[in-house]
Amino acid sequence: MSAPAAPLPYLVFDFDSTFTQVEGLDELADIALAGRPDAAERVAQIRALTDQGMAGEIGFQESLSRRLALLGANRAHLAPLVARLKTKVSESIRRNGNFFRQFADRIYVVSSGFREFIEPVVADFGIAPEHVLANTFTFDEGGNITGCDPQNVLSRDGGKIRQLVLLDLDGPVYVLGDGYTDYQIREAGLAHRFYAYTENVTRPTVVAQADEVLPTFDEFLYQLKLPMTLSYPKNRIKVLLLENPDARAKELFLAEGYQVDTVPGGLDEDELMARIEGVSILGIRSKTQVTQRVLDAANRLIAIGAFCIGTNQIDLTGAMKKGVAVFNAPFSNTRSVVELALGEIIVLARRIPEKNPKMHAGEWDKSASGSFEIRGKTLGIVGYGNIGAQLSVVAEAVGMKVVYFDVAEKLQLGNAVKCRTLEELLEQSDVVTLHIDGRAENTNYIGEKEFALMKKGALFLNNARGHVVDVPALAAALRSGHLGGAAVDVFPYEPKTNSESFENELRGLPNVLLTPHIGGSTAEAQRNIAEFVPERIMQYINTGNTQQSVNFPNIQLPAQQAHRLIHIHANVPGVLANINNVLAQHHVNILGQYLKTNEHIGYVITDIDRQYDQEVIQALRAVAHTIKFRVLY
Repeated sequence: MSAPAAPLPYLVFDFDSTFTQVEGLDELADIALAGRPDAAERVAQIRALTDQGMAGEIGFQESLSRRLALLGANRAHLAPLVARLKTKVSESIRRNGNFFRQFADRIYVVSSGFREFIEPVVADFGIAPEHVLANTFTFDEGGNITGCDPQNVLSRDGGKIRQLVLLDLDGPVYVLGDGYTDYQIREAGLAHRFYAYTENVTRPTVVAQADEVLPTFDEFLYQLKLPMTLSYPKNRIKVLLLENPDARAKELFLAEGYQVDTVPGGLDEDELMARIEGVSILGIRSKTQVTQRVLDAANRLIAIGAFCIGTNQIDLTGAMKKGVAVFNAPFSNTRSVVELALGEIIVLARRIPEKNPKMHAGEWDKSASGSFEIRGKTLGIVGYGNIGAQLSVVAEAVGMKVVYFDVAEKLQLGNAVKCRTLEELLEQSDVVTLHIDGRAENTNYIGEKEFALMKKGALFLNNARGHVVDVPALAAALRSGHLGGAAVDVFPYEPKTNSESFENELRGLPNVLLTPHIGGSTAEAQRNIAEFVPERIMQYINTGNTQQSVNFPNIQLPAQQAHRLIHIHANVPGVLANINNVLAQHHVNILGQYLKTNEHIGYVITDIDRQYDQEVIQALRAVAHTIKFRVLY
């Protein structure tokens, strides 16, 4: 993108907790005091004095002198300090390093910190020594830091104000900082605007005085329409997480710079419609239904993350036609469900659901009636996908014979035997376990007819989806004694929150294990899911990569070459030609182009040179049949 037409205002940056994520003196203390018995106490005192000074609770000169007295630092500590600070540059400032290099003549770093560690850090961003205004240390003959140069105006209260007077900049001045001393420049009339920079620390007394609050430097560049690395500030991207995914998911989205809101339980259609406006990323589990009405109400939705295996709760085609990519976690909790199923088989075979409550009631019922070992028994697996296939291996390892049925052709593992029909599997299995998906045509997949085909005394497990089993028919088969027991983890209707009562025909039946949809609810599985899904979504937003999306054409993209244009359109003839015609008419050089389609949409990614007429963006948005268009800088 080209530089702004009008001259850029002078930008005056604070250094500590603005240009960098940390306070330089705090980090110096951490290095200098390492190994001392009172290190923790001294570092805590220094950080408290820093906060008091930055919040305006004590004078800056007092804060600085008291911190320096506690330091015990030497010149030799400065090199490791600089090395550390170079790794602590604020993420959004590092991301926009080219902006600093391009406009270095309009940027000043004015800090009450020290030139010895500030200058080498900002030099990496093209900022010249004469544009760094900071204190300097004083040293004794042994190189120990004794204080700071008292003649430097920045060593005194009001030092930044005096420094701006001396600079006498001939144009508008914008100040970006996290401390009260930064606001004082604006208060003194030496700056036209003060931006409270909160990417690293938020000081309420400072925020209250600001003209604007900047969660990131991207936000500043976006507001002023200045060249930036991102096409849209990440702090403006809103994430809504429902149904308590592992806390790691929120951590990752926050670390990326997004706004994150959470709701403990699921939301019904009307509730979700009321919350979805302005949301760019929606995270759900299995209870929340994302219908066409919800999608129609979602004015900014980019992606949906299903923090589970199944996606039948999402209108995938509707989302696709709206240009909303959906990602799930097909492998992250496979082992958890497999282990639950194996445990259920053993517990049911030993009739533990009946024995356990009797023992708690004081009844001693020592009997082997109806109990059996699972070794040598036949396990029938309905649905031989990721979970079914892994369960097959584990069940064989404990001595079971495995048969399976799947509507798709699947390669058997180990000694598993494929059945030609469901009926063939049901008739020969001692235990039947379901691992099919939740598509609508699988509703009541197992019902009265199927239960009647099963062996008398057989066990039945459903850890798939609630609606794939006719629950009243299952209850009847258990009451009649035709089935010897059942374990059910999923139900046609499930409470939205833990405070809602669970009502179901299976309650109170003998030798029945009922669990509250916890098949994938292990600490390991939930953390894996909470890392996998956000990473896929962030890859999509940051690069356009749709690998492992369940509803978009899957494209694994190479590294971005310059500016990347993301174009989602209805899959009709001629759209790609129209896109390329627009680029040709505006003399845009294409560095790389990638296209993939499915029956509903086309997905085109075009990498182009950085220099182009901005009118080309509007022309691309106006291409017929465009669903969504965005630019990655």
